[in-house]
Amino acid sequence: MTLTPVPRVAVVVVAAGSGTRLRGGAPKAFVGLDARSILHRSLLGVFAGPSAQVVVVVPEGYEGDALTDARDAAGAAADLVTVVTGGATRQESVAAGISALWADVDVVLVHDAARALTPPEVFERVVAAVDAGADAVIPTLPVVDTIKRVDDAGRVVAGVDRSELAAAQTPQGFRRAVLEAALAEAAADHTDDAAVVAAAGHTVITVAGDAAAFKITTAPDLERARAIVQAAPEASPGPAPAPAPAPAPAHDTPRVGIGTDVHGFGGEGTLWLAGLEWPGEQALSGHSDGDAVAHAIVDALLAAAGLGDIGTHFGTDRPEFAGAHAEAFLAHTVGLLREAGWAVGNVSVQVQANRPRFAARRVEAERVLSAALGGAAVSVSATTTDGLGFTGRSEGVAAFATALVVPA
Repeated sequence: MTLTPVPRVAVVVVAAGSGTRLRGGAPKAFVGLDARSILHRSLLGVFAGPSAQVVVVVPEGYEGDALTDARDAAGAAADLVTVVTGGATRQESVAAGISALWADVDVVLVHDAARALTPPEVFERVVAAVDAGADAVIPTLPVVDTIKRVDDAGRVVAGVDRSELAAAQTPQGFRRAVLEAALAEAAADHTDDAAVVAAAGHTVITVAGDAAAFKITTAPDLERARAIVQAAPEASPGPAPAPAPAPAPAHDTPRVGIGTDVHGFGGEGTLWLAGLEWPGEQALSGHSDGDAVAHAIVDALLAAAGLGDIGTHFGTDRPEFAGAHAEAFLAHTVGLLREAGWAVGNVSVQVQANRPRFAARRVEAERVLSAALGGAAVSVSATTTDGLGFTGRSEGVAAFATALVVPA
């Protein structure tokens, strides 16, 4: 196996904003831009730049979606990706990203996911300036509009000399120690990371930005970005968007994953297990229907494909899966695998429980689970534990699954 060399540069991609001004029906970074999200497009530019650890900071509940986007954008460099949950403010989110950096990293770039079309050359210029000795570097563009200072009533008070003004962009680059210390000492929230470092007494220098690196904030911004992405390069207003990296090599080796799940009896309603309803049996407790068999299968499939675990994609903060049955979990998992270039080969799952008795419905369970997985072969076996452990005491159900995924 060839491992990606450990880089000394990291890019913290901030994607934790709510995006209320965009009104896209989701946090801004997860609104569609082309066939994928704003975040996905932004990450294509990140991975086309200098080799770097990439830490994506997202709202709670979107970790799984971000991981899928990041792995797809990274291609063969997927082992450089980390996804973390952001905080209530930008500074808290940046601090969360920095806490996930590897020890070897000494140059940190902080980038807004909303600047989705930033060309890789901007990343290169920022890294080069930090390497040349700067503590902090920001890309900027000259202000071309005439700027006026106005009062609270909207009256013009005076003109502003625009020769002294520049519009700041991202990625903003820093020596790691400088940024970490500035964030730790910050006594107030600032509008960007360079302001935090400047408040700590460090000099911030500039490099050339790019007109394509505008920030998607409002609906017109989004439409502008979509038009640029869809247009041919010669028809694009301004510089072309960041090119995508070369396609990742196709998966050529099947992979195996293992998953387990445990649920105790005590839920409301009737029992759902292995995709079947079991009238007269006590329900299992859980955020969804407590189907330990289906959940173990999901964990095994995600593990095989390298896509995290069930908590990453189906956490308690995902209301759409509250009370959901096996079909919803398995179908969504098949979709995640498909996006990552995998298909389900086959699944084997063993149930450990005193009840329900599977013998009479084993074939039915296999048929239902197979259908939910798009026709993949599923085998189900069941056993007791001879009175040992919580399953032996009839306190709950445990399931253990092994899954094979194959190149799609």
